[in-house]
Amino acid sequence: MNAFYTVILLIFSNIFMTFAWYGHLKLEEMKIISNWPLIGIIVVSWLIAFFEYALQIPANKMGYLGNGGTFNLMQLKVIQEVISISVFTVFTMVLFKNESFHWNHFAAFGCLILAVYFVFLKP
Repeated sequence: MNAFYTVILLIFSNIFMTFAWYGHLKLEEMKIISNWPLIGIIVVSWLIAFFEYALQIPANKMGYLGNGGTFNLMQLKVIQEVISISVFTVFTMVLFKNESFHWNHFAAFGCLILAVYFVFLKP
């Protein structure tokens, strides 16, 4: 169950991260914050990122092998990156209709799957 909770926390953490890093682009596109100064967008992004950290740090603490978790640091990082790019892809496809998914994106996902495979191989 530890691995499951770690992955769930990482998923939600990355949802907040994606909105903190890229959500303002959609809000600008919708003309909601088009007149905001950059510092205002940064502050709002930091407020959203707080929730990312509030989930990411417990996920890493809980999931880390050194704390009784399931994963070593390399495994945690690769899992986080795969989740991050997956969340970002869904975010982009849902909110940014002008973006499209091409063969090279599928190839990149294949490489990420290989990364997960290799990071979990016993040395």
